[in-house]
Amino acid sequence: MTVKEFEVNTPEETEQLAQKLALLLRPNDVVTLTGDLGAGKTTFTKGLGKGLGVKRTINSPTFTIVKTYQGEKPLYHIDAYRLEDQEEDIGFDEYFYGDGITVVEWPSFIASFLPKERLAIEITRTEAEHGRMIVFKPIGSFFEYVVKELSR
Repeated sequence: MTVKEFEVNTPEETEQLAQKLALLLRPNDVVTLTGDLGAGKTTFTKGLGKGLGVKRTINSPTFTIVKTYQGEKPLYHIDAYRLEDQEEDIGFDEYFYGDGITVVEWPSFIASFLPKERLAIEITRTEAEHGRMIVFKPIGSFFEYVVKELSR
């Protein structure tokens, strides 16, 4: 597994990195985002949405669990935080194997439902005020390719 770290210093840089990623993703691709509250998971998702041509404002689907945004490809934004300790499948396959890109925040809460191949991303704060370390962990050969392309 080729782990790649990107250090960003502003929310705009986080969004720009996500926009670049969006250009490399295909329908059915799943991206998981791990990080503390306020780490920048939703900021990253906003950038992904921009890269996919989403015009609507993207915000966290904490209370609805799933939000769908239309762009050049649909973007499915899942916040699994409220699903902790639940074994219920709320139809994840229609998102994971649908015609869009799926982003999952708090993926550990639905780990047994996640597809085998996916791009795992971990976001942590750095010493800088708005600084973040964004670590890409590709799971599967296609995502290895994606991370290599992003590194160029």
